[in-house]
Amino acid sequence: MINKLLLCATVLVAGCTTVVPVKQKFPEVPQILMEKCEPLSTIDKTSVVFSEFLSTVAVNYTKYHTCAAVVSAWQDWYRDQKKISDDLNK
Repeated sequence: MINKLLLCATVLVAGCTTVVPVKQKFPEVPQILMEKCEPLSTIDKTSVVFSEFLSTVAVNYTKYHTCAAVVSAWQDWYRDQKKISDDLNK
């Protein structure tokens, strides 16, 4: 009886020491963060009305701030994923 218990314990302990290769895969990037920023608007005229100029500037500020928000989200996501990965590899 004791021999059987020792045999079972040996098998269990030997099973726990088996090295299984763990391949960690860094998380995939959300697709929205891989899209390029929209190009800024330009005025292709030699003379322009001031209201058209202000409208173009306002549109460009909107495009810039939208793109900046996406880049900021990307950086936050990357930092979070990097910290998780580093914590797992300690």
